Amino acid sequence: MEVKKIHLKDRFPFLGENGCDPTLTTYVQYNMTEMQQENRKRPTLLICPGGGYGMCSQRESEPIALAFAPFGMNAFILNYSVAPNKFPTQIREVAAAMELLYENQDEWHVDTEKITIIGFSAGGHLAAHYSTSFDIPEVREVLPESKSVNGSILSYPVIIADQGICHEGSFRNLTGEYPLSDKNFNRFSLDKCVSEKTPPAFIWHTSADNCVPVESSLYYANALAKYKIPYELHIYPYGNHGGSTFDIQSLNEVNDIANYNSRWVSEAGKWLELMNLL
Repeated sequence: MEVKKIHLKDRFPFLGENGCDPTLTTYVQYNMTEMQQENRKRPTLLICPGGGYGMCSQRESEPIALAFAPFGMNAFILNYSVAPNKFPTQIREVAAAMELLYENQDEWHVDTEKITIIGFSAGGHLAAHYSTSFDIPEVREVLPESKSVNGSILSYPVIIADQGICHEGSFRNLTGEYPLSDKNFNRFSLDKCVSEKTPPAFIWHTSADNCVPVESSLYYANALAKYKIPYELHIYPYGNHGGSTFDIQSLNEVNDIANYNSRWVSEAGKWLELMNLL
């Protein structure tokens, strides 16, 4: 496996404004010549860690790349810019990461028809935002041929901006305001952004989440259903916010609840296979 860190501003200078330095870390699996796999193209995972748009969580970075490696997937971790940098910085950085995946598809063995974006908490918001809005003017202004993803995995995602049932800090960090104006509410409450072009989604949450209420996932699933977009939704009864893989890679202690919730990885793998994304 080839692991290296790429500074996106080296390829896209406009991403270096205001001191930003987003990076893309590659976890590219080797194609073994002794198995005649030198020309194999692999399904690919683009990872957006959580952190309330105030940080990028380590627990939702490398553990995710390693968890999906057994499925034969290459993984790329996007450490995107956070507060005080605001929209559209983050969604442009996702678009730039997608450009690199396409530009290096031969070297990195990327199957461009099997790119799935995965996000956690606020990273789930970013993943869903890009999934629904990859071609908005703020993106196309700097990347006129921005690429869509083929699927999304949304892990206890921040989705809705409704007062009382949202993670206010994420929206404040992203936009600089909360409550949101009517215009921003419709732009950043992502159940409002789903359309017929939105890709299929695997969504999971815990009903006990006391940081990002489970309504976020329910609202997004309902919006997908409205447009008859395939989705799979798992709501686990217990477990705190931010469990990531719910194993020893992301938790200091693993209990029965964590063991139960950790099955989301294998369930997501089954879903990827069903959606022809593996």
